[in-house]
Amino acid sequence: MEMLCLKDIAPAAQNNINTQFILLDKGRANLEGGQTKTCLALVADETAAVHFQFWGDECDAFKPGDIIRLSNGIFSYNRNSLVLRAGKKGSIEKVGEFTMAYVETPNMSEIKWVPDPNNSRTYVQEAVISAYSRVFPPVL
Repeated sequence: MEMLCLKDIAPAAQNNINTQFILLDKGRANLEGGQTKTCLALVADETAAVHFQFWGDECDAFKPGDIIRLSNGIFSYNRNSLVLRAGKKGSIEKVGEFTMAYVETPNMSEIKWVPDPNNSRTYVQEAVISAYSRVFPPVL
């Protein structure tokens, strides 16, 4: 299984992202459509950061400092926000805690992506909206 660095992920409609990251911060859980509990988080590796969406029981199962491995994840839009998540076909598991180098910029969720003019099935980076997360601003 090939592991991707977060800086190498791009939006796609398929569950094909295998990566590992540390959970830096986690927001409050919300009820999505009144049904499923969701929770937005900031995760990072040594190359980039991204917003990760936990679903259901995942919201309570992980805490900041956890190192998480994502298998067959998806990076796509959810309510106009670009989030990485396990989705129905993927899975996440805790593989350690605290000991992982990371950066908080660039944040892959804070980049404007557009369809690739040479291949409409892929996306390319058009512009950086914000170098850091606007949901979880860095403590300076």
